[in-house]
Amino acid sequence: MNRTTSRLTAGLIAAAAITAAGAAPASAGALDRPSVTHRQPARGHLVSAAHLGTMSAGEVRAWLATEDFDDASVRYGVDTYRLVYRTIDTRGRETTASGLLVLPRNRDRRLATVSYTHGTTSYKADAPSMADDVWGPGAAVTYAAAGFAATAPDYLGLGQSPGAHPWKDVPSETIASLDMLRAARHFAPRTGRTLDGRVFVTGFSQGASTALGLARALQDGADPRFRLRAVAPISGAYDFRGAELPALLNGDLDAKMSVAYVSYLLTSWNRVHGGIYTSPSELFQDPYAGRVEKYFDSTTPGPVMLKGLPGTLGELLTPRGFEVLRDPSGTFAEALRVDAEVCTAWTPRVPIRLYKMAGDEQATTANTDHCAARLRERGVDVPVIDTGDRLYGGSRHLGSNLAGTARIVRWFSELR
Repeated sequence: MNRTTSRLTAGLIAAAAITAAGAAPASAGALDRPSVTHRQPARGHLVSAAHLGTMSAGEVRAWLATEDFDDASVRYGVDTYRLVYRTIDTRGRETTASGLLVLPRNRDRRLATVSYTHGTTSYKADAPSMADDVWGPGAAVTYAAAGFAATAPDYLGLGQSPGAHPWKDVPSETIASLDMLRAARHFAPRTGRTLDGRVFVTGFSQGASTALGLARALQDGADPRFRLRAVAPISGAYDFRGAELPALLNGDLDAKMSVAYVSYLLTSWNRVHGGIYTSPSELFQDPYAGRVEKYFDSTTPGPVMLKGLPGTLGELLTPRGFEVLRDPSGTFAEALRVDAEVCTAWTPRVPIRLYKMAGDEQATTANTDHCAARLRERGVDVPVIDTGDRLYGGSRHLGSNLAGTARIVRWFSELR
């Protein structure tokens, strides 16, 4: 098993981590979701904060280089912190979430913030504030080393948040990301810093849709203390119904990762929304029906999950499973509609760029093309930027995160 699959980082599944020293599932129900603009007194309030580590600028460069992140924008060393904060779950109930905050070691007392939302992971310990490799936190550290405060929320159910992660659920990911910004704002004065309210938003893969969701919420005034400055997502699956699912079913994408994504989507959305299946055996063949929900309850390491799943959708799904994907209906169809609203239901009034890589084997580039087209229909000039050829662990999709981050940090620095 290569480093891509062993980390569960191929495609939309991108593990998130941060160096420590220098370097209960939601119940099924209808799509009755809390409003992103809903404020509860405790949302974003700190539960705890832990200093994870310190790196000098030279150490940051060496650390980033171990995973081929571009270090050209590194100007400062960084301090990394894990924040645990109050937020709400998919039913609007109080819960906690965690995330990574990275601050530059410079003399600036007032900092603009970059929110980086990570790609998919299925294991709590692989979330940005928990893991001990470079891949996931590399982007956040890159932005902080360029002089920004950088936040990377773990999302619900990952890191130190209880329960299972509601994967690809933009409303809850948006809320967790917004409340992470609030937690960072509360914490920054403890370090002698202030977040000045400017927020630059980016994210990769699963986190690309989250980035658009957060940008939409900030533009709509979800918290007047934050001002959206620009948004630049990378290689998202923005149109799961119209682009990603057809590509998966046609065999146009990596077969093994397609199995993982479909399994994650169906089990997660059944927990969150209900109505997709009553028993896993309706959609999944034996022996996978008996183990698939456990694989995606946030407690199973990625390599274990990947080894336990089959290599093709044909081995995974029943005829009913294929029918659900080919002809979505009911709560599944409604969830797909809500998921796509990051490109169809708002009109950005700030600079926006969409990044992709031709030949992406995990998130078909039709996702980005469809998103750009929908936004242009709303009168928005949306440059679509191909990051150019770049591989990571043999993956073009993962390589787009490296190449996109290198471009975006320069763009954000120009806009600052």
